Amino acid sequence: MCSWCWGFAPEIKTLAKEFSVEVVVGGLRPGPSAEELGDRMAEFLRSHWVEIAERTGQPFDTEFLKRRDGWVYDTEPAAIAVALLRESQPPSTLDYFTDIQHAFYAEGRDITDYDELTDIAAPHGADVDRFRADLDTPEAKKRAWADFSRARNWGISGFPALIAELDDERLALLAKGWTRADLIQTRITSLRAEATG
Repeated sequence: MCSWCWGFAPEIKTLAKEFSVEVVVGGLRPGPSAEELGDRMAEFLRSHWVEIAERTGQPFDTEFLKRRDGWVYDTEPAAIAVALLRESQPPSTLDYFTDIQHAFYAEGRDITDYDELTDIAAPHGADVDRFRADLDTPEAKKRAWADFSRARNWGISGFPALIAELDDERLALLAKGWTRADLIQTRITSLRAEATG
């Protein structure tokens, strides 16, 4: 539920054609950090969404931002769902991740709802009955929060972020914030040259 991450989706999909990508959810506004959607937050989000749409060409449906029914902008449910699907269907994780983003940003679907997240998971090979039941478990929540800790331990404080594993002990920051795929590919080429040079 990071709008710049949705803007970054085409870039990461381009990179995923050539490189292995693991999705680690970062925890933008999970659980205790979540906020109810009110006028101030809606205007803040609307201005970001317009800017991101203009810069990236990604579609945004701002009608969702008119809700005033107590809806809470909580990124935890979607993060739990992504971490859970990654456990059972690792190759489908990136597609599921971007499908959740599309559902929220382009279609105005409520992705804090576990039934919506389960519907979106169905085409990605999830056993929907089991997936839906597992979303409510403490174990699934722990998986997401383990991802949040992992991102913090890497020093990630803004999203999107893209990190390369150089070996078992070394990481390299490839992108912090929205970045074009070709620039990231250049950075990867440089890292490879450094490793072999």
